[in-house]
This record gives sequence, C-alpha cells and structure tokens, in this order.
Amino acid sequence: AKKQASGFGSMISFELKGGYDAGEKMMNNVNLATLAVSLGDVDTLIQHPASMTHAPVPREERLAAGITDGLVRISIGIEDVEDIIADLDNSLSVLADVEEDESLATV
Repeated sequence: AKKQASGFGSMISFELKGGYDAGEKMMNNVNLATLAVSLGDVDTLIQHPASMTHAPVPREERLAAGITDGLVRISIGIEDVEDIIADLDNSLSVLADVEEDESLATV
C-alpha cells in the first residue's frame, strides 16, 4: 500500500465565485465528466454538493460544515488528460460568458 499511495490523489475541489447558480450551470455543461454523488471510479466524476448530496441539508448547516454554495468536487479519472481539461475549460467558459467576474473559479 505504501508504494501505491506514494503520490498525489486525484480528488480536487474548488469554489465558484458565482455560488449556487454557477455550480448548477457548470454541472449542466460538462460532457465528459459524469455527475455522481460517489467520487470513486476510473471515470472522471463531478459533483456540486449544494445541489446534489447536500441539497436536503439546511443552508446554514451546510455552510457550517464547509459545504459552500459554489463548492465543486471532482474525482479525476483515467481519460486522456487533454479531454478532461477541455471539458472543464468548456464548462467554466460558459460561466465566464454569463457573468464575467462573478463566476470564475478560485482554488
């Protein structure tokens, strides 16, 4: 296990400045990544917890737990890295087109 787990993981998360609406819009514009509540697979999986896994949780409780309105989680799969980047670039560019400064991602 030590040899297999010696590098970096493939789970990333980031915050969209456009909040909840930006998260939903991004989810509606990914093509390669699969929307999923589970983030363990060989395929690239993506989720917007505020509108998916934590949708029934009251906003105040969700925020207290660190699940913000614009949080996006991605589990990177084994697809070609250029395809993954292109898919994410495309979905983020749709956000930038809608609200120039409000919906760009921050890490």
